[in-house]
Amino acid sequence: MNRETTSLKKEEISRKWYVVDAKDQPLGRLASQIAVYLMGKEKASYTPNQDCGDYIIVINCDKVKLSSAKKLTGKKYYNVSGYNGGLRTRTLGTMLERYPEEMFSRVVWGMLPKGRLGRQMIKKLFVYKDANHKHEAQKPEVLTFKNLGGKN
Repeated sequence: MNRETTSLKKEEISRKWYVVDAKDQPLGRLASQIAVYLMGKEKASYTPNQDCGDYIIVINCDKVKLSSAKKLTGKKYYNVSGYNGGLRTRTLGTMLERYPEEMFSRVVWGMLPKGRLGRQMIKKLFVYKDANHKHEAQKPEVLTFKNLGGKN
């Protein structure tokens, strides 16, 4: 028997398009499952040093569930402009109300590897506030995750 480990080459990688409805799904659990699909870890042909993940379209990202109401005021997101006094702070409630797409992509980015490979993976994530998206031509399959659970 030949038991050699083979790595995928860029030409051999096949990608699919999936659409995920985030309505009433727990935010962190959903984001971790999406990160797995962006990395390609659910595939048998997963190669750690290659971007072999799929394209993910997330709709209704402003309707996600949180495990605690305290997170709306307690969790903070920071941006630094590079200038003195250039720290901008936003709470999760503000991000969910005004910038739900940025909030969701930041949560998923926190679960991806950092560096050149992670930046390549996050480009395959498309997040939309409502149920309309512009990727109908790719014929995305509906992706549902079972047992995400959550306390609410």
